[in-house]
Amino acid sequence: MTKTKSRAARPAIHMIDTEADRLTELALHKQHELNRIYELLLGEIDRAAICSRDAMPTNVVTMGSVVTFSDEKTGTQRTVELVYPAYADIAAGRVSILTPVGAGLIGLRTGQSILWPDRNGEEHRLTIIDVKQPGG
Repeated sequence: MTKTKSRAARPAIHMIDTEADRLTELALHKQHELNRIYELLLGEIDRAAICSRDAMPTNVVTMGSVVTFSDEKTGTQRTVELVYPAYADIAAGRVSILTPVGAGLIGLRTGQSILWPDRNGEEHRLTIIDVKQPGG
């Protein structure tokens, strides 16, 4: 019953045909991209050694960590804070766990590298240079 009410409360809308087509393609692409990221993240969780926060070494990337890493393919070095999606702000250096980079960094420790796909599926070697924990 709630579903019917919410649909009835929405006004009729109009869209330009070419825009509707383009938006559909965009939405389907994003859905596929997000599904791929979810699968990658779930795979990382499955293979992780799970422990309490107190037992976690301080040089391991966790949520809220400030991570400096290099990307061998692009030759760049970045420092980002790994955050939940609601707090992501790329301009402020806060990267969501639900991005390819975010999902690739979680759980790695200083000195470790991982081959990880970007949004286009191209693999990059990401190497952890430094990890700072929240409040540390």
